[in-house]
Order: sequence, then C-alpha cells, then structure tokens
Amino acid sequence: MSNRKICVVTGTRAEYGLLFWLMKEISADADMDLQLVVTGAHLAPQFGETVTIIEDDGFTVHERVDIEVGDDTPVGVARSLGLAVIGMGEAFDRLRPDIVVVLGDRYEILAAASAAMIARIPIAHIHGGEATEGLIDEAIRHSVTKMAHLHFVSADEYRNRVIQLGERPERVFTVGAPGIDNIVNLGLLSLAKLGQDLDLDLTDGFFLVTYHPVTLSNEDPVAAVKELLSALDEFPDYRVIITGVNADPGQDIISRTFSKYAKANPDRVSIHTSLGQIHYLSAMKYAACVIGNSSSGIIEAPAMGVPTVNIGDRQRGRVRAGSVIDCAEKSADIADAIRKATAEYFLNSTKTAVSPFGNGGASKRIKGQLKRADLSGILMKRFHNLPVTT
Repeated sequence: MSNRKICVVTGTRAEYGLLFWLMKEISADADMDLQLVVTGAHLAPQFGETVTIIEDDGFTVHERVDIEVGDDTPVGVARSLGLAVIGMGEAFDRLRPDIVVVLGDRYEILAAASAAMIARIPIAHIHGGEATEGLIDEAIRHSVTKMAHLHFVSADEYRNRVIQLGERPERVFTVGAPGIDNIVNLGLLSLAKLGQDLDLDLTDGFFLVTYHPVTLSNEDPVAAVKELLSALDEFPDYRVIITGVNADPGQDIISRTFSKYAKANPDRVSIHTSLGQIHYLSAMKYAACVIGNSSSGIIEAPAMGVPTVNIGDRQRGRVRAGSVIDCAEKSADIADAIRKATAEYFLNSTKTAVSPFGNGGASKRIKGQLKRADLSGILMKRFHNLPVTT
C-alpha cells in the first residue's frame, strides 16, 4: 500500500510559520509523503524571497508557482490570482496528491483550493470559520470552507460557524491554533541574543509593530499609518521593531511610509522585511506590547502573556483574550491603548489571561486526522442543515 501524499501549499512567511510543525509531523511519518508547493511572496525578492528559509529548514520544495506579486493594485492582484489558479492546476497535475492542505484566507489559497476542487483532490482547510470583517479574506476564507472536505479550526466558536455554513460536523475538528506550537516547540532566543542578531540594544524596552493593509477599507492607508506613527512618537523611551507588510493591495505605500519613518529615527526604529519565526516570536516574548492589526497579536501574543494593542477593523470578529486592547485608528486612541497595555496593573493581568486557542499540539492532531481520514466518497459533499428555529 503506497504512502498517503499530503500536499501543503504556502505563500507567505507568516503562513509557513504556522504550517512548519505540521510539515515536520508529516515528514516524520513513515506512512505519509510530504509534497510542498511554494508560491506568492515566498518567491519575491521585495518580500525577502523566503523560499530560501524553507529550504534552509530542510524541506524539499516540489513546485514553485510564481504569481508575480509585485503589483498590489486590484488589477495586479486579480492577475496574480489567475496565474495562481493556472500554476496550481499544473502543479497538482504533476504531483497527484491524495490531499491538498491550505491554511487561512489569502487569494493564493483561494487559487489553490479552486484548482484542487477542479482536479477532484480532497482539500483540508486550517483556520476556517473565523471572522475578519475588514478584509477580503473574510469572503475568501468562507469560500475555501465550502470547497474543503476536512476542516481544522482553532476554537469551538469557529467550529460552530463552519457547521453553520453547511459542513458535516464529523469532518470539522477543533484542534487549537497551530501558531501556539511554535511557542511550545521552538527554542526562543534570549533577549541578549535577539539584540545581537538584530544589532539592536533592546534592554530599555521596545514595541513590536506589525501592520497590514485593511483591504475592505475606503480610508487612505497612509493616513492610518501616520496616526500609528504619531502615537509611537509619544513613547520616545521605547525602541520600535517594525516587521514587513503582507503582499496585499496597499502594501507598497504602507511599506514606504514605514521605511521613511525608520530612516528619520535610525537610533530608535528598525524595520525588517522578514524576521523569521524564531526572531519574530522571540521579539514578541520580550516586547512591552505588540502593536498593529496582525492575527499574531490575537493568537500568539496572548499565549505568551504579552499585551496587544489591536488597531482598527482588520481583526474585527475574531475571538479575543482579555490581554487584547482594541482601539480606533486615531493617534490619541492608539496612544491611550499603549499606555494601558504598558501599565503595571494590565501587565499583571495578561500573565493570567486565558488563550482561547489551546495550549499547543494542533499540528499533531491535524496530522493524525490527515493520516486516518477515510477519503472514499469524500468529494461528494452533502449540505448539513441546521434545525430550523422560529
């Protein structure tokens, strides 16, 4: 009997970090073969060409699907989406996997799921059922749910939502967030080693800033970033580490605004296209607080007992721990939230905040289900109707 071939698709550094331990689990199983398709920002120099990190980690890249992510206009993204569907279809035809694994809600993932659906390959979807009302990702995520056959969600509330979308309960598994596995499994750096690697003096305290485009907003993204930077100016005693911006519409102007700010404040601000998982999570561990609108502030930071200042609507709708402070995209509101996050009473409360996304082990649970799932007849999906209430 041949090994079950599991094809994992990844398009960004953040997504790869969430898939890392699942890929390790699959690779280590004698009854499973890992296939890896790399696409999107991984192949783009302007985003750090992070495919090299994947290879340095010891993984074999079986297919590279270049979707030319440099143009972040709506037309450019639509073109990249089309290239992704074509490239994924050709890659799956060569690899012939038994299951395609996708995570999240980016347009590359929509393309991979679409190509796998057409090729009649079962799809396993991670992090479905969530809500991010400020993003096009919201529609993409639920669309991928309807294409997928196995669902691995991070919290029970999300499991209920996937079932509400008509998916069969016996194929929806609450496994926790794979990102927690990085915190549990990775050997994070000491503060001294982190500072040495980044060539920064971090001993006097710093903020970790991760801010991405709000793709459904009609507001000027530069105006929102300038509000954030204005708020950061009110805390001159803290250094600021800014991480790279996602390859979404609006990323170019946001990146240039951050770069200009870093150049104007070279002794206090540093910007990094890609920190990598170990450096990013190590920075999170020691940060005075995490600031921005990334899901890592919602999922990983609370699990590490670090307060989060979550700005704007990008993560609106997600389950939150008590260590997350939501604020508007106005400098005064952001500054007030930072003051609260760095207050001693709040810092003490974050140490006991309960993460709604589990305590690790998600990757092992997902691998187990991928290994033993009965794939016979799985492509024929029957809509699961909920009881009608009046």
